[in-house]
Amino acid sequence: MRWSRTLSSGLAHTWRRSLQLRVVASTLSLSLIVMLVLGVVLTSQITDRLLEVKIDAATEEMERSRALVEAQLAGADDSGSLTVRLDGAAATLTNRGSDAGQDTGVAGTFDPVLIVPGDGPREPTSSGPDEQIPQNLRAFVQNDQIAYQFATVDDPAGYSGPALIVGSPTESDISTLELYLVFPLGGEERTLALVRGTLLVGAGVLLVLLAAISMIVARQVVLPIRSASRIAVRFADGRLKERMPVRGEDDIARLAMSFNEMAESLSRQITQLEEYGNLQKRFTSDVSHELRTPLTTVRMAADLIHDGSDELDPSLKRASELLVAELDRFESLLNDLLEISRHDAGVAELASEQLDLRMCARAAIGTVRHLARETSTELIVDLPDEAVNADVDPRRVERILRNLLANAIDHSEGKPILLRLRADDNAAAFVVRDQGVGLRPGEEKLVFNRFWRSDPSRVRRSGGTGLGLAISVEDANLHNGKLEAWGEPGRGASFRLTLPRVRGRKAGRSPLPLVPTAVHAVQGKPPPVVPEADRAVENTAGSEHTGANDSAGANEHVPSEGAAT
Repeated sequence: MRWSRTLSSGLAHTWRRSLQLRVVASTLSLSLIVMLVLGVVLTSQITDRLLEVKIDAATEEMERSRALVEAQLAGADDSGSLTVRLDGAAATLTNRGSDAGQDTGVAGTFDPVLIVPGDGPREPTSSGPDEQIPQNLRAFVQNDQIAYQFATVDDPAGYSGPALIVGSPTESDISTLELYLVFPLGGEERTLALVRGTLLVGAGVLLVLLAAISMIVARQVVLPIRSASRIAVRFADGRLKERMPVRGEDDIARLAMSFNEMAESLSRQITQLEEYGNLQKRFTSDVSHELRTPLTTVRMAADLIHDGSDELDPSLKRASELLVAELDRFESLLNDLLEISRHDAGVAELASEQLDLRMCARAAIGTVRHLARETSTELIVDLPDEAVNADVDPRRVERILRNLLANAIDHSEGKPILLRLRADDNAAAFVVRDQGVGLRPGEEKLVFNRFWRSDPSRVRRSGGTGLGLAISVEDANLHNGKLEAWGEPGRGASFRLTLPRVRGRKAGRSPLPLVPTAVHAVQGKPPPVVPEADRAVENTAGSEHTGANDSAGANEHVPSEGAAT
């Protein structure tokens, strides 16, 4: 069974990958169907024609034989017994004789049978193999009709098989005499067998020729397609000078010309985009660096004004506070632009170290705690009791969590936010779950685009720059991890960060689900305990219960298993 499954899988794979095989197989299958239909029709026509000729010849032979029998009986001596008279009449007919018969023309050889049915005290009398005559055929003859029937006979002379039996009444002094001629169909069977064999041999030869022809024709089409596929793969690998050879002026040649024109156009556009991208990256990096000098000067002046704001009138004091706040946001934007430019240039590096991921979570919570207090948002922290060690860059992981928490605070509308950490032997996962406005279908991909906002009219309470989630994705990719999002309108959003615990490995299956269950946490109330069946899902992360972070802040709440999911 294993061998058959392997073979069937290999054949299915070859069938899906080989256009030439499908063309040849389809051509042969359709040709075989056509030849089968044609063979059946031809065999049927030939059989019908042979039988028609046989019946016509047998009918003519019956007329001749009946005349001979009537003449023989009319001139015979009536003093003999009925059996002797019938045997004498049968002997006058052309038969096969003792040497397997004589040829009687188109009708072929036959066995004559004469039957006189019983009449009162007279017993039935016959000459020849009367047991081969069907009763229903005799019924037609006894009603003065000439009839024929196909039947299977078993001749004592050695023949056994189908035969044509023709019966006719006679006009003689024996009024009830019935004459039957049994024509064996062995010759016709041999003719049909020869015809079938010829058709089969011709069909086999034709199939071989069709296979060769279809393979040659398919090869003429498939080879340019394979060449185009190989060139397209090389083109996708960055070898933009690859082109298809153009031979002739047929459809394949026009396809090659169109492909080459498309490749040339794509090559020019890719080159232009690369130049534009490099120019944009260099411009972003240069502008970010150049703005640092005037920003430092303006920052010094703003700090000087802010330090003396107590001596200013209220309007100027308010202006100095706004100036310092916007300078902070401007500086954060410059830092994010520099970080994005480093990722774009491919020079971002990991300063990884072995540490407890709970420390990154606590640090991130500490930086956004004031935002949660300002919006009266409850932060629910669900961390394992045991340390979750991993090779990560703590600065980047903390920044990812900080961006996710700040984004959740901006969109939670004051409802509780859950931060959960779970790990297994291969990976660790953070989930940040809010119950705010959520995401519309398709926005789970757009949310990581630079400067993208679901609702442009919404005010960012965190003062974000619009680059936080884009940088977070780059930081996750730098760890060989994944950052994913889910959301539904009215149900909130969920962001999951999955990181490998060993540097250099790929993050496989995440220990935490991205899509939450239907249980929600309510602000100010202990979260409900999920059923044991749901609890088992969380236990696979390697921690059977959650732990609290005493230093995370008074606004944090330690839930039981499954809280806010």
